[in-house]
Amino acid sequence: MNAIDRTPADLLRSALAADPGRPLVTFYDDATGERVELSVATFANWVAKTANLLQGDLGAEPGDRLALLLPAHWQSAVWLLACASVGVVAEIGGDPADADLVVSGPDTLEEARACSGERVALALRPLGGRFPQPPAGFADYAVEVPGQGDRFAPFVPVDADGPGLVVGGAELSNAALVERAREDAAKRGLGAGARVLSGLDFDSWEGLSAGLYGPLAAGGSVVLCRNLDRLGPEALAQRVESERVTHTV
Repeated sequence: MNAIDRTPADLLRSALAADPGRPLVTFYDDATGERVELSVATFANWVAKTANLLQGDLGAEPGDRLALLLPAHWQSAVWLLACASVGVVAEIGGDPADADLVVSGPDTLEEARACSGERVALALRPLGGRFPQPPAGFADYAVEVPGQGDRFAPFVPVDADGPGLVVGGAELSNAALVERAREDAAKRGLGAGARVLSGLDFDSWEGLSAGLYGPLAAGGSVVLCRNLDRLGPEALAQRVESERVTHTV
């Protein structure tokens, strides 16, 4: 990737310029049988729409804190890059009561109600489906995002040295996040075309690095698996082969 990239959004732009058609995130949920594959271009389109929702409709500004209450999921990855595009600080599992905004999955809605700011809910249904009944007090992401613009430009340039992510109680600037992702990718031997299978959650840096930032920084892709413990050894081996996995975490 481009050596001058200093934010996660820079990494995505470089990936888009290099090869927009290659896979970036392939997501499995082994509890539902769901499989979703997103090319760099498709993923970037979701990020642009989400960033427009975040900046425009939700009124988020650089430095705002967003409590992200989502599991490892392709839509979680989209939100992380959308936050980076706007300059919003994503706090993984953050306290909604202390956040400016909250983004919640279906299992954390009650906890998320503690946020006095904007609240967004994701049903996490296959193909990005909406809630059958919209949760009171929340914007349904699947309803709000489709009509957003396909291109995004921040109102204010994102500060690479400003805060970008909080995970496990540690805060990382955008530039520090990119540098750490590059270091992790190098330690794992990831290069252009690497394909990483990860069953780790996004509640730790290790999970975020393996399941998103490391492959992105290296010019690779990720096979992100939720509920991987439901898959037997033979089925896992078949997935590794069929998905052309080069590294497992």
